[in-house]
Amino acid sequence: MTGLAVSTPRLLLRKLHQVMAGRGNAEQRLDEIVRLIAGNMIAEVCSCYLMRAGDVLELFATEGLNKDAVHQTRLRVGEGLIGDIAAQARPLNLSDAQTHPQFAYRPETGEEEYHSLLGTPVLRGGRVIGVLAVQNRTRRSYTEEEVEALQTVAMVVAELVSSEEMVAATEFSDTAGNATLPHRIGGSILAEGLASGYAMMHEPRIEVLQAIADDVPLELTRLETAISALQSSVDALLAATNSLFTDESQEIFEAYKMFAHDKGWLKKLNDAVRTGLTAEAAIKRVQDDTRARMKEISDPYLRDRLSDLDDLANRLYLHLDGHTVIDRRNLDQATVVIANNMGAAELLDYDRRHLKAVILAEGTRSSHVAIVARALGVPVVGQCEKIGEAIEQGDFILVDGEHGQVFLRPGDDVQEAFSRNVRLREERQAKYATLRDMPSVSKDGEKLSLNINAGLLIDVDHFHETGADGIGLFRTELQFMVRSQMPKVDEQTDLYSKVLDNLNGKPVVFRTLDVGGDKVLPYLRTKPEENPALGWRAIRIGLDRPALLKSQLRAMVRAAAGRELSLMFPMIAEVAEFIEAKAILKKEIEKESKRSGNEPAKINVGSMIEVPSIVWQLPHLLNEVDFVSVGSNDLMQFFFAVDRGNPKISDRYDTLSPSLLKLLSKIADDCAAADVPVSVCGDIAGRPLEVMALLGLGYRNFSMSAEALGPVKEMALSVDINQLREFVLKLCDVRDHSVRDQLRSFARDHSIIM
Repeated sequence: MTGLAVSTPRLLLRKLHQVMAGRGNAEQRLDEIVRLIAGNMIAEVCSCYLMRAGDVLELFATEGLNKDAVHQTRLRVGEGLIGDIAAQARPLNLSDAQTHPQFAYRPETGEEEYHSLLGTPVLRGGRVIGVLAVQNRTRRSYTEEEVEALQTVAMVVAELVSSEEMVAATEFSDTAGNATLPHRIGGSILAEGLASGYAMMHEPRIEVLQAIADDVPLELTRLETAISALQSSVDALLAATNSLFTDESQEIFEAYKMFAHDKGWLKKLNDAVRTGLTAEAAIKRVQDDTRARMKEISDPYLRDRLSDLDDLANRLYLHLDGHTVIDRRNLDQATVVIANNMGAAELLDYDRRHLKAVILAEGTRSSHVAIVARALGVPVVGQCEKIGEAIEQGDFILVDGEHGQVFLRPGDDVQEAFSRNVRLREERQAKYATLRDMPSVSKDGEKLSLNINAGLLIDVDHFHETGADGIGLFRTELQFMVRSQMPKVDEQTDLYSKVLDNLNGKPVVFRTLDVGGDKVLPYLRTKPEENPALGWRAIRIGLDRPALLKSQLRAMVRAAAGRELSLMFPMIAEVAEFIEAKAILKKEIEKESKRSGNEPAKINVGSMIEVPSIVWQLPHLLNEVDFVSVGSNDLMQFFFAVDRGNPKISDRYDTLSPSLLKLLSKIADDCAAADVPVSVCGDIAGRPLEVMALLGLGYRNFSMSAEALGPVKEMALSVDINQLREFVLKLCDVRDHSVRDQLRSFARDHSIIM
């Protein structure tokens, strides 16, 4: 069995073109298509399954299987080989399908005599809408050309299925028939703020009016011209915005520019045209494949890179034959942009006078688009999965970036309530501004240190506007995450120097590289881990790859020449790890002293308290450190054995649990006894009620987001810590799930502002 000849894909596409343009209803044409595929691929069987509501795949057409099975055989997504192809959104090539563990036998099909199978998903807009499969009696592996041909044909099937609505769209829409009704969608806060405006769909609809090319050389020329125009426009866009952003943000855009010239992506587009597709169909084919792959990737850095490719595909389509491009730079009304996901550069396309907010079906707070949006002051709500189904172009929307919710077509009562919240937020911001220059001192005279978290120069640029006492946590890994390759020592030194320069003598605490878990560097080779949060990450990587840690410490030491340097190591689980890391730092200080004779005037070395085991070695650790910082997010995750990324359990335990407060009390007491400064960073350091409890336990130093500084400072100025301490310590010994209500009552009774 020789299989498919190399020249066959184009011939097959021509025949399919005739079928698509011919008579008969959609199902009759689908029957003819599976017959053509079977004949041209020398396959005994060709079958097409389409997605129905409830994630069910139904056999719609077949050549070779029992015809009575059509519309009778059904498989759930993930069930059987067909269901597995749909679930994974990728092809499956098997020489003996029946021995595969996913094989599910359906007696009504009569497929027991067929051994080899090649199947591919039928994709539309990155969503699986069906599966196309061929089978043979002999045991054989299908060639790469055959896989490519079937994928190309699947795209033609997708056009037929979608244009003829063989499966009614109403089957899949929870909001069908209610498109004009008010609707609320919950999501995640990616960039804070409140905004309202009219919906604008970000992604252009790539319309493939003709999938099969009449003249392949002409299509290649059209594609080449569009690619050249795209590359020129991207170069011009980034040149025009070069002065808007600082070095790290520019790295994001430089990586984006690299993708516009990426040979691998451009080759896929050209290869798709050479199989016989039009330029539009080729772009859509590659884009659908990219979107399908995005769904399999959990790492936010890599998802951002694929989002850039998705964005470039949209732009490339608009350059074909001068398609109408929406003028995003001159919007005529308040606009809320709706997108599946966005690359960071795409925000720059919009008129910043009228761009009020962004809503994403996907997205994370650490994504590049979120970083840039926060720099521009644009609220973003992400993880709004149903937004594309529920909204229409031009709908009026309220975006609540303080609570992570979106209101579509809101009624008058909701609009009035939202307007009140906007006014209250403006009043609060004005009030917080009056507190900015006031000393951070409690009502009874206790001096406090209220600091902000940072990770990029974007954050540092606005430091002096916050009124913070310093930067209590500078996350150095963000510089590594926005780059396509490891930053050199000189580049790291430049960043740390600029941070210290900008702070002009105010304290900064640098945390060494904290990657691993959900923060993976694409150029750092790691193996998949069953429990990445508990795996090879943070200081464990630094000690196992000392060259990585050495280069970062070298950069910090050089940046702080003649100045004070404070740095801390993350995820220390035992004292031996801290001693080993500190020894590496000592050697770097000695090397720099010999090299330039210009070392830091003072060095403070600290440890983060995130792993419960170190709490029981704390007296020994405190003999080695200059300070410690409690990383509350990871500490709580490990203390309660809770995956904080799992929505089913992330809120199961309260940060104001008596057991956690008791642990935090022990840490504060041990530090006080050893006269070692202790601070708190993480979510609880930015919530007024939690900070009030921490003040009662003895903490005086906190690091939080810039947005949280005003509310926390207002609370702190109004609290009498002497009155609070005894009350909070008693709460550590109660058996309740949470002491939140008791603390709120105390705040009300003692006029503490929340």
